[in-house]
Amino acid sequence: MLVTGVCVALAALVATGMALAQRTDEVAAIDGHAVTRDELLFHMRRLAPAVQNELRNQYHLTGAIDWTARAGDRTALQRLADRALDEIRQDKATLVLAKEQGLIGSVDHAAFLTELEEENARRTDAIARGEVVYGLAEFSPEEYYSHRRAELTTLLQQRLSAKAGDPLWVTDAEVRQAFDADKDAWSANATTYTYTKLVVPVPEGAGPDHAAALQRRVAAADGLRDVAKREPGAKLTTDTYHGGGTAAHQQDLMAVLGTLAPGRISDPVPSAGQITFYELTGRTVDEKAAFADYSRRIRQSLVEEKFHQFLRRRVDGSDITVDTAAVESVNPEDVQH
Repeated sequence: MLVTGVCVALAALVATGMALAQRTDEVAAIDGHAVTRDELLFHMRRLAPAVQNELRNQYHLTGAIDWTARAGDRTALQRLADRALDEIRQDKATLVLAKEQGLIGSVDHAAFLTELEEENARRTDAIARGEVVYGLAEFSPEEYYSHRRAELTTLLQQRLSAKAGDPLWVTDAEVRQAFDADKDAWSANATTYTYTKLVVPVPEGAGPDHAAALQRRVAAADGLRDVAKREPGAKLTTDTYHGGGTAAHQQDLMAVLGTLAPGRISDPVPSAGQITFYELTGRTVDEKAAFADYSRRIRQSLVEEKFHQFLRRRVDGSDITVDTAAVESVNPEDVQH
């Protein structure tokens, strides 16, 4: 009987110790998934710079942030902890969804760290074998978190939008509706502009009011051709621009022509030793080409929008319990570690 009693007492002590250890390590739970102290600290450290900038801007703070000082109704550290818990709640929603789709085996932070270690080991081995490794040779935890989240988001969007009936499925009608609702934005690369360009040299020794006086003469004239006849050294050319392009001069030209209605003249565009004006003479849009060119991007943007809404509903529907004492045991030194 004595031995039995000792065993029962020992078992109870062990069980109590395990429960206390679990409570020490677990600071919250989201739909039954534990949030560990290490996981909370990871996100607090990752988000600390962003929260510091927000506090500086909102409360006009200067210098180093005192995490123990109050910022509004909470201390800066409490704000950081709340922000981290919000991030974890969204993160868990994505991870649970990824697990449901068979993309990962666990939603726990420990599993994330194991994945990180395995991925870095794989990259090290590949480099040693002389293989090409894209991206970083070795991920930090923060870098791998961003990489993994982006990768899982892309895979989830692909899987959940693959066929009719999927939660992120986008119909052809939805694509067309989005295109018709904002044709100007989607049609930039399929728009052709015809324009006249006038370059007027600035005379040596011209006064500070020279540009303003020239602009008044342009405004009073009957188009740029009329101005060109009267301005010494002026050069008039006509050209056609097919919208799009990423070169700096293409972007600059689009910034001017895109704001003009046919027949209108731009504000002066000054540069070294000259002033330039643009007059839009025509604008045509190949709508069929625009839709063909942009439909894939429109579809993807709609998938992303639906994914955000889908995930938001899951986050809002999740149940979170927080061990306030465990969270409050985190101190500024833990975050700065």
